Amino acid sequence: MEKNLKFYFKLFTSTFYLSAFTFGGGYVIIPLMRKKFVEEYNWIEEKEMLDLTAIAQSSPGAIAVNAAILVGYRLAGILGAMITILGTVLPPLIILSIISIAYSAFIENAIVKYILRGMQAGVAAVVLDVVISMVIELLKEKKVLPIMVMIGAFIASFILNINVVIIIFASGVIGAISMYFSRYVKKRGDLK
Repeated sequence: MEKNLKFYFKLFTSTFYLSAFTFGGGYVIIPLMRKKFVEEYNWIEEKEMLDLTAIAQSSPGAIAVNAAILVGYRLAGILGAMITILGTVLPPLIILSIISIAYSAFIENAIVKYILRGMQAGVAAVVLDVVISMVIELLKEKKVLPIMVMIGAFIASFILNINVVIIIFASGVIGAISMYFSRYVKKRGDLK
């Protein structure tokens, strides 16, 4: 892909648009980034986007900004990362600046409260869509371990109330062990 002014402008406007019209944080913006950069533009492969998402989630900071940095860097190096950071950070900065001016009018407005409640339902639907699409992708690839980790993480978090840090650490350890054994098996197969 040719990295000219048009490409950088498209990268900026894509992240700006996604950030401006996405409510609910990183868990909502990541699936929309996936649809934009994987399905619509074909700039990133599906598996690579899942890897970038995992890194963004495990890194400190806002998931949306982390994902934007990784996607931008993957597509266009440091300049791409700077462009996607700007595109992701500007909309909330502008919106929050406007809201802070009229905060007291917004906070007591019943219509605003109902709109925010409606957005919560929309956010839940988008997150559910991501989970379903990830599970379908894993089922297509016939990968049982990631599905079991996903189910185990859900049970550990929502039923057993285990701290999220412990769940992330355990999932990382399981993933590392799985990668080690899959490479070990592959290396043994290459020797035969």
